[in-house]
Amino acid sequence: MSATHAPARIGSLWQQRIKTMREYEVVRDGNVFGAGFSNNVVFSSDYEQAHHQLDMLMEKHQDVPFHAIFSGTEVFNECGVCFSLKSRQSLKIPSLDPDRFRSEIMEDLTLVHGIGPRTQTRLRSKGFRTLSDLMQHPKFREYAHDVLTCLFGGDSAEIMDLIGWRHAKSHPSVLGTAGLHEPEDYVFLDIETLGLFSRPVVLFGIGTIENSNLEVHQYLLRDIDEEQAALMATLGHLSGDRPALVTFNGKSFDIPYVSDRLAYYGMGSLARIPHFDVLHFSRRRWKNQLPSLRLAALETDILGIRREDDIPGQMVPEFYEAYLRTGNCGPLIPVVEHNKQDVVSLALLFFYLLGETCGRL
Repeated sequence: MSATHAPARIGSLWQQRIKTMREYEVVRDGNVFGAGFSNNVVFSSDYEQAHHQLDMLMEKHQDVPFHAIFSGTEVFNECGVCFSLKSRQSLKIPSLDPDRFRSEIMEDLTLVHGIGPRTQTRLRSKGFRTLSDLMQHPKFREYAHDVLTCLFGGDSAEIMDLIGWRHAKSHPSVLGTAGLHEPEDYVFLDIETLGLFSRPVVLFGIGTIENSNLEVHQYLLRDIDEEQAALMATLGHLSGDRPALVTFNGKSFDIPYVSDRLAYYGMGSLARIPHFDVLHFSRRRWKNQLPSLRLAALETDILGIRREDDIPGQMVPEFYEAYLRTGNCGPLIPVVEHNKQDVVSLALLFFYLLGETCGRL
């Protein structure tokens, strides 16, 4: 990958764009109707609280140097330099049972082309209880062979595609394929950007499992021209023997966004690896039980986590712009904390759902 360094003026140019292109709507508290027709709204009380918090941070941290607030290290690579923050979170990882997943999937005859629920019931009444049994069926044995080859010879991405094609991308068995990975394979990703489309990513949050702890790596841009180096540092976490990506709404937002930024710098494309989007599985699990399926809502309703002094993710660009404009590092503090908690809650929610799907009974 070649290093194409951004011009120094890019920071000031993005400051101007942020001021004139706010990408969310402020609605009054309790305005469920207004919120329902916009994917990017901030309630008025949260908006006012965030601006009050911004003013206090600016006042408190005036003339305080960056290194006095953030204890991290510089990361150098062929694309330049970026700033890295690391933290650790204890994590209870459920004991997974891959044999449970394989046993359940082997009894799903509908994975075979041409077999629906009614045909499955009829085949079971004739003694064809598993996919292996279908190897003796004159009509379905060839298709069953293909399915078994995928299940026992393919990687988890191929198995996910097979199950998703026959069922749905949010099917519990799709999530169950995550149980075929070791916890150290999982890479939890969450990004903070300067907007919804084709703007720089200002913070990359990565979570990895090490010694049963969640290690959170954050690549924070001290200036916009550090984005390319931060992109390359992030890509380093997505390589390895068997990485498995975990996001929340990442299939619609984070991954297309990162791909767009890679293309902007001519850095190629993301490798195809298994991708578990927790939003999809959360919708299937709680869509008729909970009023909101946003990550912040799920972490409260399901995990019992309540954030303090958090800012709406939609307002991250304003906080970052305040930092760029003034050099005051105070506005970066809640941005970093917001991103870190998103990574932690993502991991906790993923393991909660995974434990339900293929944990040991």
